[in-house]
Amino acid sequence: MIKGLKGIHHVTAMTSSAEKNYAFFTEVLGMRLVKKTVNQDDIHTYHLFFADDKGSAGTDMTFFDFPNLPKGRHGTDSISRVSFRVPSDAALEYWLDRFDQLEVPHSDIQTLFGKKYLTFQDFDDQQLQLISDENNEGVAAGTPWKKGPVPEKYAIYGLGPVFLTVVSLKNMEAILQTIFGFRKVTEEDGLHLYEVGEGGNGAQVIVEERTDIPAAMQGYGGVHHVAFRVDDHEELQKWIDRMNTIEAPNSGYVNRFYFESLYVPVSERILFEFATDGPGFAGDEPYETLGEKLALPPFLEPKRAEIEKMVRPINTKRS
Repeated sequence: MIKGLKGIHHVTAMTSSAEKNYAFFTEVLGMRLVKKTVNQDDIHTYHLFFADDKGSAGTDMTFFDFPNLPKGRHGTDSISRVSFRVPSDAALEYWLDRFDQLEVPHSDIQTLFGKKYLTFQDFDDQQLQLISDENNEGVAAGTPWKKGPVPEKYAIYGLGPVFLTVVSLKNMEAILQTIFGFRKVTEEDGLHLYEVGEGGNGAQVIVEERTDIPAAMQGYGGVHHVAFRVDDHEELQKWIDRMNTIEAPNSGYVNRFYFESLYVPVSERILFEFATDGPGFAGDEPYETLGEKLALPPFLEPKRAEIEKMVRPINTKRS
């Protein structure tokens, strides 16, 4: 018996600059770099993982910096916005002031589905938002970065709802509900809310149908894929079997060392991943120095000298 998805595992996006990306996510957003590695399918490219204090599943946004990547175009058939959870409505007031001081483009505080939120953009025009957990129930959040620049009572400590912009709500709803086991919760102002597992901010997808805008184009400033949590290898294998049974296109089993994965394209430009909660990021680095050195999975370790010559050094040591 398949258990079902538990919530959001991670989101992977694309950046024009690993250096600027590192500075923005650690110094501005106060998230911890828990792993500095390379794209396992393209070793010329950094893969940076920003998460909570411990690198918990459900808290990390990751980035590729593909060489010569064009700027992405926001549009339909895309993962169009990513949310980060903060503990309270008061935290959003703190972030308003912080964004003003650091000259980060942002909206005013608004309310959707009974939750207060604040949208903002990074230097690549990546579409992001903070969402308050004040009226939230469901999947537990992580642990704020204890040595970060943001006070713990205001700090980001998990991923929130992921937004999908699609040309056909009917088609996406059928995929979410029939294939992946999402439940529809409600709708408001043309936005449709779905959730899995224990629900709440850490297990939600928000879908908007738009036929009046062009299709998105992948590039920096855009999202590559969203991953959803499964318990372990056994549960992942059940999902692989399910995808094969219904003849859904999929990657088959992929071992990413820090977690095990299955990739399933749900449209031309929207890619879902299923990822196990473990083993996690602490297996090859101590907690105290997570993310400070270039970490490589065992199958790439023999190529370390070659890889270190290809990727430019980024100083991620914390004083």
